[in-house]
Amino acid sequence: MVEKVIIMGAAGRDFHNFNVYFRDNDRYRVVAFTAAQIPKIEGRLYPPELAGKLYPEGVPIYPEKDLARLIREHQVDLVAFSYSDVPHVEVMHKASLAMAKGADFILIGAPYTMLKARKPVVAVCAVRTGCGKSQTTRKVCHILREQGKKVVVVRHPMPYGDLRTQVVQRFSAYEDFEKHRCTIEEREEYEPLVDLGIVVYAGVDYGRILEAAEKEANIIVWDGGNNDTPFYRPDILIVLFDPHRAGHELLYYPGETNMLMADIAIINKVDTASLAQVEQVRKNIERYAPKARVVLAKSPAIVSQPEQIKRKRIMVVEDGPTLTHGGMPYGAGLIAARQYGASEVVDPRPSAVGTIKDTYLLYPHVGPVLPAMGYSDEQISDLEDTINGVDCDLVLFATPIHLTRIVTIDKPAMRVRYEYQDYEQPFLEKVLLERLAMRGADG
Repeated sequence: MVEKVIIMGAAGRDFHNFNVYFRDNDRYRVVAFTAAQIPKIEGRLYPPELAGKLYPEGVPIYPEKDLARLIREHQVDLVAFSYSDVPHVEVMHKASLAMAKGADFILIGAPYTMLKARKPVVAVCAVRTGCGKSQTTRKVCHILREQGKKVVVVRHPMPYGDLRTQVVQRFSAYEDFEKHRCTIEEREEYEPLVDLGIVVYAGVDYGRILEAAEKEANIIVWDGGNNDTPFYRPDILIVLFDPHRAGHELLYYPGETNMLMADIAIINKVDTASLAQVEQVRKNIERYAPKARVVLAKSPAIVSQPEQIKRKRIMVVEDGPTLTHGGMPYGAGLIAARQYGASEVVDPRPSAVGTIKDTYLLYPHVGPVLPAMGYSDEQISDLEDTINGVDCDLVLFATPIHLTRIVTIDKPAMRVRYEYQDYEQPFLEKVLLERLAMRGADG
């Protein structure tokens, strides 16, 4: 009997699970994907060029709200949940809906979808979005390059456009961002690495991406997205923890899975969290992942001219995913504004327009800061109009990219950066190199 399947996703893990678990499997027929988290990624088709011989017409992608109807109309046997950074209880609500409509519900085991590389792999993952993976990835690359390694980064997918053109994407120059029509979220992840002279791969088919990356690297760094598990089997798995959300390492899918698999557990932001929060996270790691080596780190805000902030009315633009499905009310920008003496943090919410206003309605926990949402030309335009509609002295961008290259604003702007720093011994470099040597993956 052939089982009819729906894959619940958000344009990333869902496509990977299809490619490695379902695509050429005669036991299954995937009748649809559903899409969540990212605006306007439904209504597309997973194209036949990628879907394989069993799917000559491709696979349609519907909004997740249609799940119950799709199960009923297609008499679906199995729903495969395939996206990340979701509360455990919410996952079970979705499971209950699927089961009530007559379908089985599965979470595919992490090792089943990990491709085996011919080169060593260091994976950087997390228990939540916004823990500090990006700056940690850059730090890991620096450590490995200092050891004479040729490093290539493979980034968790963000294929939000025409999937036919996003199968294998290679980024080594700013022109590549334009060539691949990158969203703000993509540029936030790729641009800082390219600035360091590091080649980045991403896309849809991570088997083909791996083949391309292996030709350029003698070690691969997996740069995870959300709190997803790695697509490649890691020799070393580094997992980031955020003490500002102490306890979340036990409450979110699949972040808890990452914790349980961790080789190195980095508790980040310890300089801005309370001692009690840090100790709560440490105790959870010690209890549930006792083999993981704990490293303490901080990600201080770096501002080139902090005196420009003092006594100014500041509007803060923060990293989008950290605030939205990451659940944070604010980020590094608001911390920097307060740290460097802003007279007022101006609330942008009353000035929000279009899709930015919709974002605030969808994520009411977001505080008096502006999430840098830019998944489409429309949303980038709305972001620009929202910024220009706020009466302030200075716009403080706490995004990993120079956002003023993308939006045109009518007021002064300044950028806040953040980089990985060790807090106390043991330092990440020593622990990482020791673990690589233990695994025989140090070359």
